[in-house]
Amino acid sequence: MTWILTTSGEALAKAGYHYNPDLTTSGALAVWSNQAEGRIVAETRRNWVSQYAGLSEGIKRMLSDIASSLIAKQIISCDMSGYTSRSEAQTMLDVQDDVAET
Repeated sequence: MTWILTTSGEALAKAGYHYNPDLTTSGALAVWSNQAEGRIVAETRRNWVSQYAGLSEGIKRMLSDIASSLIAKQIISCDMSGYTSRSEAQTMLDVQDDVAET
């Protein structure tokens, strides 16, 4: 399923400038992509991944927004040491949570 609903670039952009760059080569991003896609499918009870090609552009953008926010939350929470403060990281998590849960 990896990277059907969003791209790694979108997830990294949402994680901000201070994420740990080692995560981009660790394989964790692909795992988190699969988990995000699986969660979206499970929560909506619709297999958006297998139906992706036939979806409208608006639906694709919405799914990308949600999936990239779920992945960004994992990126941020995995290693907060690069952020200027714990408060900055928490605020970023809160913003991504708002997007993913809306």
